[in-house]
Amino acid sequence: MIVLETPRLRLRTLAADDAPFYLALVNEPSWLRHIGDKHIHSVEAARAAIEQGPCDMQRRLGHSLYLVERKDDGAPLGLCGLIKRDSLPGVDIGYALRPAHWGQGYAFEAASAVLDYARETLRLPALLAITGPDNVASNALLRKLGLHFVHCTQLTPGVPSNVYRLDFSDDGSV
Repeated sequence: MIVLETPRLRLRTLAADDAPFYLALVNEPSWLRHIGDKHIHSVEAARAAIEQGPCDMQRRLGHSLYLVERKDDGAPLGLCGLIKRDSLPGVDIGYALRPAHWGQGYAFEAASAVLDYARETLRLPALLAITGPDNVASNALLRKLGLHFVHCTQLTPGVPSNVYRLDFSDDGSV
C-alpha cells in the first residue's frame, strides 16, 4: 500500500516480497554500526522480521517503517517511517538508506514527508528521534528537519543515544 509520495519518491508498506532487500539493508556495515545487529541472516528471517515488525505495527498503530522507492524506476532505496518503541515515551521517526543512495537528498525528502504525515494526518502531538552521538549525518538531518536535541541517554545498556524532539502546535505549525 502506498502511504506517501514526494516528487521523486514513493513510500509504501513493507511486504514479504521485500525480504531480500531488507536482508541486505540490515546487514549493511553502516546499519550494523549505527543501528545494530538484528541477527537477520536469511531471507526467511527477513520475512519474519518484516511480518513481526513493520507489518504488525502498521496493523496495530496505523503507521510503521515504510519502504522508500524511487518513482522513476521503482528501485528500493531504504526505509523511513514512524516507530513506537517501548523504550521511548512517544513515536519516533526512523530512516536508513543503502549507502549507494546517500548524499542525493533522498533521506531528507522521505523524512520530511513522514514528518508532515505525523503532524497533519496522524495528528501526533510531537515526534521523537534517536541516533548515535557519532552519527554525524543523522544528527545533522534531524536538526535540518527541525528536531531539537533533548539529551543523551542509553536506551541499550552501554550504547549512547541522542534523543531529539519536535513538538507540533495546535494550529499545525511547528
